[in-house]
Amino acid sequence: MPAIANVPRPPPPADIPPAAPVITATAALIRRAARPGWRRWLLAAALGGVAVLALPPFYLVPVLIPSLAGLLWLIAASRDGRAAFAVGWWFGFGHFIAGLYWIANAFGVAGVAEWAAPLAVLVLAATAALFIAAAALGTKLTGTRGAARVIVFAVAWTAAEWARGSLILGGFPWNLIGYGWCFSDAMIQMTAVTGIYGLSLVTVFAAATPAAVVALDQPPARKGPVRWWLPASAALGLALIWLGGAARLPDGPATSFTDLRLRLVQANIAQHHKWRDDLRARHLARHLEMTAANAEGVVTHVIWPETAMPFSLDRDPAARQRLAEVVPPGGLLLTGVIRVAGDDRTSLRIWNSLSAIDETGTVVGTYDKSHLVPFGEYVPLRGWLPIAKLTAGTRDFSAGPGPRTLDLPGLPGLSPLICYEAIFPGRVRDPDDRPDWLLNITNDGWYGFSTGPFQHMAQARLRAVEEGLALVRAANTGISAVVDPYGRVVAALGLAETGVLDSGLPRPLVTDTIYRRVGDWPLLAIVLVTAGWMGWVRHRGRP
Repeated sequence: MPAIANVPRPPPPADIPPAAPVITATAALIRRAARPGWRRWLLAAALGGVAVLALPPFYLVPVLIPSLAGLLWLIAASRDGRAAFAVGWWFGFGHFIAGLYWIANAFGVAGVAEWAAPLAVLVLAATAALFIAAAALGTKLTGTRGAARVIVFAVAWTAAEWARGSLILGGFPWNLIGYGWCFSDAMIQMTAVTGIYGLSLVTVFAAATPAAVVALDQPPARKGPVRWWLPASAALGLALIWLGGAARLPDGPATSFTDLRLRLVQANIAQHHKWRDDLRARHLARHLEMTAANAEGVVTHVIWPETAMPFSLDRDPAARQRLAEVVPPGGLLLTGVIRVAGDDRTSLRIWNSLSAIDETGTVVGTYDKSHLVPFGEYVPLRGWLPIAKLTAGTRDFSAGPGPRTLDLPGLPGLSPLICYEAIFPGRVRDPDDRPDWLLNITNDGWYGFSTGPFQHMAQARLRAVEEGLALVRAANTGISAVVDPYGRVVAALGLAETGVLDSGLPRPLVTDTIYRRVGDWPLLAIVLVTAGWMGWVRHRGRP
């Protein structure tokens, strides 16, 4: 393939509709700046960083057009698969550095190996970038051009997102491109059919279509407005998705369970204070006071965030009794707690858990977190990596058995999700025992006032749409919220706010969503069909 400096220039501006200045300007930038070597890598990293602006909390979705089209131009202009892989990796590296910088905050909060905070972000970004690099390599190796190249790129990108969400230490599906639509209730309705990966697929395709219009590695096949049929079709497709989503949304609020009133307590306790021995009693008192305030005759059930209970319920009957005093009559208090079992160093085990306490102080139900955070709640390859985990204590947490429906007195069946268990599409409930709602308790105080908590909230919200179930989210420092089965926020407490949130509990949809029934199998089928199509095209000699 010729070097990028020698390929034919795109047609003059007179041949391009006046509505395309961003596209042509980006193409010109790629042409001037993307010389082989470090300048091309720097440009790719910059385009990746810009793409983060499309995600929560910014939602500047149009930036994906120059970002993803620019990446596809760079892939097309690469001499070979190795160069395309490098371009994709640098794009991903810039993208994940900008999107995951907030993880470094946790080291400062924990006071553990603070020197390693930048290194942790760099290593995670470098690892996650391999998946975008693989998508770039796959796109290049197909030898496609024009519309076919855009299709292959979108499918390869989405397949890489799915792999990243499944393969890195149990999966890390953070900041998938489809989350950029969380500002629109109508657009996210598509996930009830395709899941978040399907929304990513159409988003990447639509954003990358300009790369088929202004081609830097070949003369344009056509001139004039006819060349814009692909972007126009993509825009029409997005409009139809919005219209379909708007039609799916009911006119009024979702119906709620009668005689149920939840109180979510957001005490907003700074993480560096949370486990101080001299402050634990004060933290408990704060939760108790907020629970009891003006709740008489209104609240039926109370929910505290992840690890809100600073004492062991298993071994502290006095603490259980204090909780029992604020449990609404006939109701329950659901709280995050560290559960402990065993008496000596050999047998001692700990779990990050959710426990439900009734008005007698009895624990009537428990769920143990199953999807633990690597390096936060346990250290992978503990025998080989002599480093401390970020959470308090030296012992790794044990994992629970997996998603389950928890049946508690006076409450519809619920699927508990602790912390980032809510970010995994299709893995948030027992497939054989449908719950009536999702309960996500979390503590995002580790990350301060950064983009991380906003991203976490958006991802949890999409699980409600995919499953057709309401989501209740109690977070120590925010964002706490009640979300209906259509992903609409019924009520919320913002990040870094202190207060309580009283709300009803929206009912689930009558039947499972299409996504719940078929999962990600259609995505796999699309990947296989695209691969087969590319093989057939190459065999016919018409790339």
